Amino acid sequence: MNIRQSIKYSSILSFCMLIISSLAAQAEDSAPTATPYRPTVSNPATLSELGWLEMELGWQTAKGGGDKWRTSLPFLAKLALTEDWGILLGNELAVRRTDFDDTHYEGYGDTTLIVKHRIATATKGTDFGVEAGYKLPTAKDTIGSGKPDFILNGIYSSDFSDSHLDFNLGATRLGAIDDSDGRLQYNWGAAVSHNLNEKWGVFGELSGVYQHNTPAQSQFMTGASYNYSNRIVFDGGVTVGLATTSQDWSIFSGVTVLLGKLW
Repeated sequence: MNIRQSIKYSSILSFCMLIISSLAAQAEDSAPTATPYRPTVSNPATLSELGWLEMELGWQTAKGGGDKWRTSLPFLAKLALTEDWGILLGNELAVRRTDFDDTHYEGYGDTTLIVKHRIATATKGTDFGVEAGYKLPTAKDTIGSGKPDFILNGIYSSDFSDSHLDFNLGATRLGAIDDSDGRLQYNWGAAVSHNLNEKWGVFGELSGVYQHNTPAQSQFMTGASYNYSNRIVFDGGVTVGLATTSQDWSIFSGVTVLLGKLW
C-alpha cells in the first residue's frame, strides 16, 4: 500500500475512532454491554441491546484467494427493534484490491441489509436465530459482483461453562454467476469463544463455502478480544485458508461499540 492510501485509511479510522471515543464516554457506568458479532463469520442468535444503536468497525488485509491482496474497512450497524427482532446494515467503507496482474482497484463495498429474528428456548443461554437479507450492488464492478444477492442464514447459539458456541448454516442466491456454476452458495461456520477473565477472551472458528461446480473453500480463524468497558470491545487475530482456493491468510482488528440509546 502506498503512502497516499495509508493516509486515506488512517484518516477514516481516526475519524471513526474519534466519534466512538466521544460517544462512549457518555454514561458509561449505567450502559449495558456491547454484543460483538465481529470478527467471526458465524453470528450469534443474540440481538444487540434493545433500543441501542451499536456499531462495528474493522480493518483487515488478506493475501490470496480471488485477489493477490485485498484490504478493507468493514462496517456494521445493529439495532434491536424488540427483544426478538432486529436489523443489520453492513458495508465496507473503503476497499483496495490488487489482482494477480498487479492492477489496483479502489472504492467502497456492496451494502447488505439483514432482518434478524431470535427464537428463545426454555434452556437458559441457548437460542436459535434466523437472518434474511439482501445485498445491494453499491460497489463498482471491479470491487463487487455488480448484481444483487439474497441471503438466508440459520443460527444455533449456546453457553457452556465460561464458553460460548455459535453454529451457522445458510445459503445465498447469487446474482452474478458463470453459466456452469450453481446459483446457490452454501455457507457454514462454527465458532467457540472463551472468557479468560472479565477483560480478555479468546475465540476460534472453522468456516467454509460450497457452490456447485466450483472448488469448496474453508478457513480457520483465531484471535482475542478485550473488553475496554461495557460499551467498547476490541478484537484482533488471524485467518488461515485450509483449501487451495481459499485465501492464504489474513490479519484483522476492530472494535464494537454501543453508540447511544435511541429510545
